[in-house]
Amino acid sequence: MPFLLLLMILILPIASAASEFNYPRSLDHPWDHLPITVYIDNQSVPPHYSPTYHTQIEKALDYWATGGNGKLLYTPVFKVVDSDNADIRIRWVENLQTDQGAPPGVAGYATPYTDNGHYVRVNIVLEAGSYQGRQWVQYGDATMLAIAKHELGHALGLEHSDDPRDIMYPTYEQRDNINPLLLSKYGSYLLIAFYLSIAIIVLLSVSWLLSRKKRKKLEEEYFKKE
Repeated sequence: MPFLLLLMILILPIASAASEFNYPRSLDHPWDHLPITVYIDNQSVPPHYSPTYHTQIEKALDYWATGGNGKLLYTPVFKVVDSDNADIRIRWVENLQTDQGAPPGVAGYATPYTDNGHYVRVNIVLEAGSYQGRQWVQYGDATMLAIAKHELGHALGLEHSDDPRDIMYPTYEQRDNINPLLLSKYGSYLLIAFYLSIAIIVLLSVSWLLSRKKRKKLEEEYFKKE
């Protein structure tokens, strides 16, 4: 019983904290038509563009088409087209900081154009890599996928959230050896497992102290009798 009480005390703050996060939207229904056409420019590309980046865009589109982060009020339908006269236009540059004067840490941006309360076009620009100190490092596929999901979220009407586990949180990490979906999908479970581990350690420590105290008491009683 004390263990269950301790576990509840540790886990309840997680649930209450989760309800405090904000997931704002610029528009609830930014597009007045479906499907949303998407043009992926894999022709005018920077020197370090990887052909696998195109696949990451397709994965990011599928992510949002199948529910995304669950914060959209509609289900987007996409159609990839070969014309740059598309609703969403995606292109790459080598580095946003040096090529377009973006602040350090910005890996991509989405620029929407609106008319009568709806998007008529969104231009998305992604960079192929960033500087780590003085060294320029190209992004791997996992990083490009995370960036693409984030910027497409903006193109679908979502703003930045304050939930560190949400894809719309305004930051990213290079996790080429870690699937970002794993952390996004199972992050809360891993956190609960972490607190559960702490609870077990505390329980074992308390049990050991009580056992030691009891043994000491028995020893004192025994030696007194002697």
